[in-house]
Amino acid sequence: MKHATDQATLPQSTKISLHSTQEEERKEKKKKKKHSYRSRPWQRRRFSLQALAPSAAVTVPINMDYLVREFSGHGVSFESIGESCVVEMALDNGSLAKLMLPSGLITSYKPFMWHGTTLEVLHTTVSEGEDGEAVIQGGVSMDFKCINDGGMPWSPSNWTLRNVSGSSDKSIQIELGSAAPENMAEFKCAVTLRHNLLASEFTVINRRSSSLQLLGCVMNHLTVSTPDATYAVGLQGSNYHGRRPINTEFSIIPPDSDKKISSTSGGESWAQKAARGLFSSWETRDGMKDEAVEEDSMIEESEGEEADDYAHMTEEMCRTYTSAPREFTVIDRGRRNSVAVGRSGFDDIYVLSPGSKHDWYGKYAYICIGPTMQTPVSLAPGGTWKGAQYLHNPNL
Repeated sequence: MKHATDQATLPQSTKISLHSTQEEERKEKKKKKKHSYRSRPWQRRRFSLQALAPSAAVTVPINMDYLVREFSGHGVSFESIGESCVVEMALDNGSLAKLMLPSGLITSYKPFMWHGTTLEVLHTTVSEGEDGEAVIQGGVSMDFKCINDGGMPWSPSNWTLRNVSGSSDKSIQIELGSAAPENMAEFKCAVTLRHNLLASEFTVINRRSSSLQLLGCVMNHLTVSTPDATYAVGLQGSNYHGRRPINTEFSIIPPDSDKKISSTSGGESWAQKAARGLFSSWETRDGMKDEAVEEDSMIEESEGEEADDYAHMTEEMCRTYTSAPREFTVIDRGRRNSVAVGRSGFDDIYVLSPGSKHDWYGKYAYICIGPTMQTPVSLAPGGTWKGAQYLHNPNL
């Protein structure tokens, strides 16, 4: 059973209260492993793959000493949390973002606002797992999958830091990389923090001599006062269809929706469902085959065209917009805040609202929005795909 906390800032929110003596001892051991590194001079240097070489089966321990020596300073700092590492980017105007390695999950984005302080834009929760470990969900996560001609899938999950550039007075960019086994494909992700923008830019290269099928999505959990005070502005005239919530490793899904997913898909991700449509022989991670596809096909999905330029998020809904503009805005009147969401390389937009039946400022006080691929992209040998998404702060 998981117990969620309401804290959004990662380093503080990972301090989960444990009540048994055994759990207290485990917590103290974890504290002894925690080290903070800040404000050391650095120069722009390329990353040595020998320090954090990607592995298909085992997550290579993060070399904190190397990261600090090569990359800390000028607005970039590192903090170890258990077996993970938190990378913080901080600009002189106060804007900051936090990213976790090796997952690549962005847990915090606090842009400088019109009222003179920063404001958290992302919704991140920390709960206690079955073994007492911290389970982190929400934020900004990426879920990509490539599938070769033999039906073998692979997803980048072990991201390594390859380069840091920029400075705290203008912008900071962190370059991440992940390589598939047997040189199947190479994934790159560049996260850039500017005064009014947080950008995630992706590059996928097919290293094989045969084609690959690529699927991908980016999930932005935007924190709001309540969905009842939240509007998506700019979607008028866009076609949409109802769908089940996208289930990724870091998705926050309301309990009722989660039950629907687990009863039909075994907890598999959206990319796995799509992959089964392409390769019927492929088994999911829970051993389920095409029965889930047959059950999903029985679901009656609503279709339509968005009639309101101010689409109200008050009702529980989950949709894919197939003709949405490249940029639109989410407005939260409760917090007097807005975020513009932009994309390139992705054709569609995913929108999930948990509805307003949940507590204000609680676990389900968020809107999940992100660019997706409804149709797999075929990459020829040596081919490259590029995509990006942007969270723009118009509140300066």
